This record gives sequence, structure tokens and C-alpha cells, in this order.
Amino acid sequence: MKKKIFWGLGVVVLLIVAVLVAAPFFLESKIGDIIKNNVNNNVNATLDFSKADLSLFSNFPNAEVSLEDVVLLNKAPFEGDTLFASKKVALAMGIGELFKGQDEPIGIKSLTVDGASVNVTIDKEENASFDIAVPSDEPSAPADTSGDGFNLDLQSYSITNTNIVYDDQSTGMRLVISDMQHSGKGDLSAEKSELDTFTEALVSFEMDSTNYLNKNKIELDAVIGVDLKENKYTFLKNEALINQLALVFDGFIKINENSQEIDITFKTPSSDFKNFLAVIPEEYSKNIEDVKTTGNFMLEGKFNGVVDEEHIPKFNIKIYSDNASFKYPDLPKGVRNVFIDTKINNTTGIVEDTYVDIDKLSFMIDEDKFDMTAHIKELMGNTKVDAHIDGKMNLANLKKAYPVPADLDLKGLLDVDVKTAFDMASIEKEQYEKTTTNGKVSLSDFEYNSDEIPNPVKLKSTKLTFNPSTVTLNELSGTTGKTDFNAKGTIKNLLGFMFNDEKVEGDFDLSSNTFALSDFMVEETPEGASEGKTEGASEGKTEGEKTEGVAEEKIKIPSFLDANINASANTVLYDNLTLKDVKGNLKIKDEKATLTNMTSSIFNGKMAFNGEVSTKEETPTFAMNLDMKQLGISETFKSLDLLKAVAPIAQILKGTMDTDIKLSGSLTDDLVPDLLTLTGDIFADIMTKEVDAESAPMLTSLNSKLNFIDMKQLNLDDLKTKLTFENGVVNVKPFTVKYKDIAIDVGGTHTFNKEMKYTATMEVPAKHLGSDVSKLIAQIGENDLEDLKIPVVANIGGSYDNPKVSTDLGSGVKTLTSQLVEIQKQKLINKGKDKAKDLLGDVLGGSKSETEGETKSTKDDVKEVLGGLLGGSKKDTTTVKTDTAAPEKKEDVVKEKAKNILGGLLGKKSN
Repeated sequence: MKKKIFWGLGVVVLLIVAVLVAAPFFLESKIGDIIKNNVNNNVNATLDFSKADLSLFSNFPNAEVSLEDVVLLNKAPFEGDTLFASKKVALAMGIGELFKGQDEPIGIKSLTVDGASVNVTIDKEENASFDIAVPSDEPSAPADTSGDGFNLDLQSYSITNTNIVYDDQSTGMRLVISDMQHSGKGDLSAEKSELDTFTEALVSFEMDSTNYLNKNKIELDAVIGVDLKENKYTFLKNEALINQLALVFDGFIKINENSQEIDITFKTPSSDFKNFLAVIPEEYSKNIEDVKTTGNFMLEGKFNGVVDEEHIPKFNIKIYSDNASFKYPDLPKGVRNVFIDTKINNTTGIVEDTYVDIDKLSFMIDEDKFDMTAHIKELMGNTKVDAHIDGKMNLANLKKAYPVPADLDLKGLLDVDVKTAFDMASIEKEQYEKTTTNGKVSLSDFEYNSDEIPNPVKLKSTKLTFNPSTVTLNELSGTTGKTDFNAKGTIKNLLGFMFNDEKVEGDFDLSSNTFALSDFMVEETPEGASEGKTEGASEGKTEGEKTEGVAEEKIKIPSFLDANINASANTVLYDNLTLKDVKGNLKIKDEKATLTNMTSSIFNGKMAFNGEVSTKEETPTFAMNLDMKQLGISETFKSLDLLKAVAPIAQILKGTMDTDIKLSGSLTDDLVPDLLTLTGDIFADIMTKEVDAESAPMLTSLNSKLNFIDMKQLNLDDLKTKLTFENGVVNVKPFTVKYKDIAIDVGGTHTFNKEMKYTATMEVPAKHLGSDVSKLIAQIGENDLEDLKIPVVANIGGSYDNPKVSTDLGSGVKTLTSQLVEIQKQKLINKGKDKAKDLLGDVLGGSKSETEGETKSTKDDVKEVLGGLLGGSKKDTTTVKTDTAAPEKKEDVVKEKAKNILGGLLGKKSN
């Protein structure tokens, strides 16, 4: 019998286990469809998730449904915006809930949300992204599921690792709650219950571009009475921490259909002055447990009223301290005579009627005293400010009395006495004549040092006078690194810059003895720093190269400046350049610097330049026109990477030049031209008589191929050349140089990495082509041949450091030699004919100069010889036969001489 019982129980257990194992496979799709359909058919948004899991074991005896990668997307007017997203949402319910019928709701016992992001936006037209409920007059679409939805029967819930952003663009208010951890437990299925909650988070709050809270730590441990019938939530037992300041709350919040009723009071649980230090973020106030304090500090307030579309609750907040002091144990000085009397009130429930009265705010360090009073009306509307600041302070004492950040090192004597009265509407409309600011500020021996700047900034003297609508900078003198500066001028809209996010407008005169641009480099680690940017053409890097994990130095033109500056400097240090006597006008606006009528001395010459530099985009750009006079060629081309790449051959020239340069392109982060992006042209007028040929491999190679030219003796008088460059290729327009009586025309292209493709063409006089040619010309003996020239072409390729030179000189000389031989041959033939003609005339016709004493026998002998050589002429015969055989008899002495002479002249060989 027992065996049957155990066997029966075993079967039941196995069946239960089988059901628990099999059920998820059958029910997962049902739960996922129920959730999606019920949400999507009841809200004006789209819910989706990547995976729905059902487990009957992880939370036994409850079933758990978990959704992964949950996303709720808005529809118009916030089409595509993510209202809610979460890595995981888990719902726990009784197992029996899974088997309920079509008309029965599913009860949820617990809810877990992890890794969530909530983005609530109200646009300028006051449309709210969270308003996703389907209007009641629009019937919802029928659901595809058999169930009717969910019934919240919560016993517990938790929200972890969550970020919430509330961005109200209509009012300029932005609230960010980050790293939120929140949990609650209680029986929310009951009409009345108590909910035990714990919350911690970092809170940031901004209003009209003013940051009031910046990741301030907040904790709230509260028991809240929940009345679901009345929708009323009451603080029963609670304690909150804002940074290190403890507050206790009392009161309730009641949610009505169209409004909320609020009646809440709060206060500090004690009046110890440490409460004031506790308001300051712990990052700055440090550990306040051992700080010695006297006097009191009290913070208390009350919110009471209705919240609806037109009202906020009335409130009254008081911050008060009377003759308090504090001293940190490890610092040499203390702060005493601390008086605070501040009220923040709204008595009407109208948001614009909020006002702040700072009736007194003062403290002393040693004998230095600071006082401030201010009255601010219509804080949330057209804010009106009436304030007075009066104080003298040795800034070095701040660090001796309060634990300021370690990298913030202030020194100097501040003396301020300023009164101001203005309203924000006048500032926004730039109607500064409706504002009133008077007083003086002076700062002497000021020194500011921080890890964010490369060198300490030392201000010897700063004096400002506040006028009703402008601020006069009477004096600003100081140094940073190698740079010294003196400035004076006028600031037109300081209030607009301070309170309305406007740019500083002004006119200034700036002078400096030495101004080093590197002193204003700022170190940044931008997003994607691993992808790197070029570090400068002088380093041989281009934009395509990567620099992983390295903080980059960037020079950025301040975006807040809209200034006109007349500048002068005895010496300006830029990269590896030294400019002297720099003068001109500089206009800064929209992160662009426009230079006008700038002049400078450089490389023993003069330079004038106009142009602009912009750092507004991710990659800085520039466009510049330069007019350079009497520059030292060697120094210029060795120091300027741009010219070194554009015309590397120019480094061998010794002398001066005038040049006009127009160029534009991109800049590296330290404002050095990125060569591969440059476009422009250069015109140069070279004034030199010396060439350092030994420093140029190309000239050495040419010298070996054209040995009749001594490159050191090139005549560069009146040399003018023009070149253009784009996409890393330089195109050199043809120009002419001279060597003695040879004109050499040069033209071609090269790249910024010094790959060359040039031709040098010349007409070379024959006398320069070697001794063989010279002997031939001498033998010919004609004056006209001394001007004989042949064309020679030299092709120059390869790289500047490893050139490859070829010429057609060899074939030209061979051709010339053949031509000279032919000329000599023709000349001898012509000469022989003339001689023969003269001789024949003497023999046959008789010369008038001949003597009568010639014998008839001699004439006959010569005639006989000529007759034999020329073919044996006969009397009365006009035809000469060239194939007549020579006489068979032996010639005498006269015959032989005549024969030899004619044979030589006519090119005949002797037998």
C-alpha cells in the first residue's frame, strides 16, 4: 500500500515538474503578445522588445516574465524619439495567473526595471513627449490577444541603474537624474497602505542656461502613506540628504484629475553651521566631521498650493546664519563673521512672481572682507536684478581657509566696488542704455595656475571702470610662459556675456614684446581620440595617420569673442618661426580670426599678409595672401615646411627674393598647414648670383650628364617663376636660367613628397660640345659655324634626393659631327672645282698675268694630263665622256703633280 502511495505521489510530482518545464514553451508567446498588444493599443507610441522569457522556477512559487531590450518610441510630433528604453524589465505573478481565461486580468506582484533611460521632452510649442494616452473620444483598436490586460497587485518594485532627463524647452528648464537606484515595498493592492522606499541619485538642474545643481548627490529614505482611493501620498517617516545636508519632510501630495495639491514643509534637523558646509558638494567641502564651527545655520521652507497649467505652489524658503565661523583642522586660516540672510519666495502661485532677496551675505578671512546684497524679482520671467558687491580680498587666503581643488592656485589682490541694476529683457534686446552699472574693479599681482592651461597666467595689473553701458579696460598687463602682453580698450556688452550667453564685443589695443603662440595651446582629449589627427606637417604626419590614446593639443579661437584688436608685437614665435615688428589688425568673430594690413620682418626681409583662420569646424581652415620682399632665400626655404615642399630646389640658392603667395587649405591642431590639402599659387622674383650646387643631388646628376655646364656659374639674374599647387602636386610654369651663352628653359611638376617630372631644354652652341667638334669647325674655317647650335633635352625624374636624369646630348653630338663632316666635304669639293677652273683657265685660255715665256710644250703637256684625267677631250667636240680610259703612256713630273692636285680636290683616290 505504501509503495502505491509513494508511486502515486511520485507520478504527481513528475507531472507537476513536467507542467512547470513545458508551460513556458506554450505560454511565452501568449505573454509577449498580451504585453505588446495591450500597450500598443492603448498609447500613442510603439512598444517593442527583442526577447520575452517565462520562468516558473527563478521566482517560485511565482512565475516571472522578463523582457529584454525594451524600447518605447514616440509618434508625432516626437516621431522616432525614445521615450523609454531598458535593458531588462521583469514582471512576477502567481503561476495561476498564466492560466486565466480571456476575460480575466493578470495580476502583477512585483516589477523590476534595470538599465533604463527615460527621456521626457516638452518642445517650444509645449507639446509633451510623455502625453501618449489615446484620447477618450478616439476608440482604441481591438486587441489581437484573448486577454483584457493587467491588474497591478504590486508587493515590491525596484528601478536600478536608471537615467531620467526632463527637458522643458518652453521654459528653459532641464532636470537630469542619473545613476538612480530606487526600491519600494508594500501592499499596493490595498486601498490604504504604507510604502517603504529608498532612493539615491545624482541630480543636475539648469534654468535659463544657469546651472543650479551639478550632479549633486541626493538620498531619500522615506515611508510614504498611500491612499489609492483619494490618490493621496503622505510623508510619514523620512530623512533626505542633499550632498551632506540632512532634511526632514512633512506633508502630502494629492493627485486630482486636472491638478495636484501640495502641502509640504522641510527643514534641517539641527541648526549647526556644519549644515551650511554640507550643502556644498563633498568633492569641494571634503570631510566636514572635524571642522570646527561656531554660530548657526538654518534652512527651512514650505510649499503649499495647487499645481496646474497656470499655477505652481506658493513657497517660502529661508536661509539664515548669524555671525558664524568655521576652520578646517589642516588649514592655517579660518573664515569668520559669516552672515547669511536670504529668502526665496512666491506668494501668488504665478511662476513669474518668484523673487530672491539676499539682504546680507558677508564673511571675513583675516582682515579681508566681502559683502554682497541683491534683490532679484520675477526670477522666472523678465528677471530684474539690483545688486551691490563690495570687497577687498587676498585671493591666496582662499586656499588657506577652504579646501579648493588642488589644481586651482589663485594669487593676487582683488578690490571691487560695483553696483548694477538691469532687467533680462533689456539685455536680450541689447538695450544696454536701460541698464545701469557703475563702479571699479582692480586686480594686482594676480596669478592663476591650473592643469587645464600650459603655463601660469600672471596679471601684474588689471583695472576696469564700469560705466552705465560699457566697461572700460584701463589696464591689463601680464605674462604667461614666454608671452608678455599689455591691453586696453572697451567692452560693450559684459552683462550680455555674463547673463545672456552673448559674445564679448569690444575694441582693444594689444601690444607685446614677445608673443608665443604655444603659450595658448590647450590640451584636449576629444571623442574618438584613438583615431588621431595630424600633429603637424613639420613632424611629417598627414591627416590620415592615427595616433592612438594620446591627448591632443589644440589651438581654438574663443567662440565667445567678437572683438576688434589693433595688435603690435616686437617678436612673435609661431611654430619654428620668429617674426619681428609685427603690426596689424585682428578681428575675431564666430571662431574666425581675420587679419588685415598685417606686416612683419622675417628672414631679413619684409612680409605683408592678409587672410583668415577658422577653428569653428572640427578641422581648422585658412586662406592667406602674403607679399614678401627681400627675403633670405636659404633661411626662408629651410624654415618654412610649405615652401620646402613646394620648391625644394630653392634651398640651394644664396641671395634674396620677392614673392607673392596665395594659398588656402586645412590646418593641423596646432595651426600648421596640412600640406596635402593646400591649393594656391606662388610668383617669385629671384635675386641671387650664387648656387650651392653640392647640396642638390639633382644638380649633381645634371652636372654629370651635361659636363659642358658648371652649375655653380648659372646666371640667375632676373629669374622669375610662377607655380601652382593643388592636391599635393606642384606645377611649375616654364622659366629660363642662363649659363654663359646657353639659355635653359625649365618646367614640369613635382609632388609634396618630392617625386619629380621635369624637362630642361636648351640650344647648345657647337663649341661647347667637345674637342672633336671644335677641330672640325676649325678645319672648316667658316665664321658662321661658330654660332651653330643644337637642341638638347634633359629629362629629370625620380625623387629630389635620388634623381634620375637622362639627355639626348650623345645623339645630338653624333648628328652634328656627321653634318660638319658633310659640310667640310662639300666645301672641299667646291674648293677643288674652283681650283680646277682656275688652272684650266690658265692652261687653256691664258692668263693675262702669264709671261710670254711659257713654252708651247709645257701647255701641251698639261692639256694632255687634264685630257687624260677628264676623259681625253678632242678638238671641236663638246661632249665629255667620263668612261674614257686613261692614257697608257707614263706621265712626267708635271703630269703627276696635276693629277695629284685634282685627285685631292675632287675626292679621287690615287692609283
